[in-house]
Order: sequence, then C-alpha cells, then structure tokens
Amino acid sequence: MAYDLKMRVWRGDADGGELTDYTVQVSDGEVVLDALHRLQATQTGDLAIRWNCKAGKCGSCSAEINGRPRLMCMTRLSDFDQAETITVTPMRTFPVIRDLVTDVSFNYEKAKQLPYAELGPRDADGKRRMMQVDVERSQEFRTCIECYLCQDVCHVVRDHEDNKQHFAGPRFFIRYAELDMHPLDTHDRRALAQDAAGLGMCNITKCCTEVCPEGIHITDNAIIPMKERVVDRKYDPLVWLGNKIGLRSQDDEGRTEV
Repeated sequence: MAYDLKMRVWRGDADGGELTDYTVQVSDGEVVLDALHRLQATQTGDLAIRWNCKAGKCGSCSAEINGRPRLMCMTRLSDFDQAETITVTPMRTFPVIRDLVTDVSFNYEKAKQLPYAELGPRDADGKRRMMQVDVERSQEFRTCIECYLCQDVCHVVRDHEDNKQHFAGPRFFIRYAELDMHPLDTHDRRALAQDAAGLGMCNITKCCTEVCPEGIHITDNAIIPMKERVVDRKYDPLVWLGNKIGLRSQDDEGRTEV
C-alpha cells in the first residue's frame, strides 16, 4: 500500500547547509534508501547519496536517521509511524562533501598506520596450521563492512576534533585485535595500539557496539581484550621483570624479540 512520507533531508556542502522538507510517495516494505532514490527521481535530481549494494554489505550508505547512525538500505520505513517525519542527515563525525556524502578519508589514513600481518615460516610440508578455536576467535571481526558507523558514533572523535590525530577508533581496534589474536602473527601491536592508536582514550561506553549492523561485539570481544593485553605488557610484574633482564624486548616498531 502506498502512502505519502514526510522527509527532512540535509542539503548543503562544506560551506554549510540546512534541512529541507519533502513529501514523497512510498510503499510498504521499502527502506529509507528507496525513499531517497524516489526523491531523486521525482523532485531533486541533484541530491547526493553514496550507496552501492543496497544489501547491507558494502557499508556505503551510512547516514544518521532521526539522529541515529544507521545504514539507509537496512532501515525499513515500517520501523516508523507513517505520520512521522523521517530526518536524514550526513554522519556528523566526518566532513561533509555534499548533502549526505561525507569525506571518510580519515579512516583510510588510520588504516595505513596499522602494520599488516607478519607470519612465521611454514611447516615442513609448506602449510601453516592453527587451531580451529583460534580461527573462530577472530572470525567475528572479519565481518566488518567498514560502514564507519562505529567511528561516527564514538564520542572521542565525534565531539573532539583534536583527538583524530591520536585516536584510531573502534573500527581499527577491531583490526588490532584481529591481528594480535592471530596465533601465527609475529608482530606485537600492543604498544602501537596504546600509543599511536590511542586505545587508552576509549572509555568503553559500548556505543560502537550498539550501532554495528553486523552485530560485532566491538567492546567486549575486541577493545576490552586489547586493553587487557596492553595492561599485561605494561604492568604485569613477571612481564616487566622479563623485559628488564632481557628475556623479552621490543624493537622500535613493536616487534617482540625473545
């Protein structure tokens, strides 16, 4: 059944903008992205929207819908009352390019700072082996679609622009945890996570976990375990003694030498 949906969409660019009211015809079963596409086709052909798969797997159509960071393609109109006005605004944490499209290059710069996996030598038969439990432990983190909703809702960067230089954000704490928990990876990233990525600045409010469309337990399964690993390295008396007497040491890039 078709009905008229009231929408309020942010229009503008880096120099400023405002919310503009529209009324567009929609049908049952559609999502917010469908309504915006119809708005483009019938009323405002220059509306800028970033999207790709329309299946919740590319992470492109991130925005804030009624103030909550969500994927436009996964937010059903049936979640709202038909008489309600749906407000769509760009992600607040990142600079606006135009309309609902934001500049998320901050995340790509942070990704460059993260050392890739360094695996040890293969077994005699040319293969590498690890326990299935180790495979499953980090598999959750690999479902990240890089929608950056967790980055958008994280108040450390959302409310404090100066923190961006020193804080990688929850998306990359997932990556740090994924690599650090890999039993075959020889690169120790704990010092980098604490110093370069600003892990200690996270106060585990779990807002990132709440908005993740993939249901990744970012706080409980990635951030808190990484904090524990950093604490063990810095404050565990046995580890401290081992570092002191030279049983274990780290080079400037965080690699562990035994």
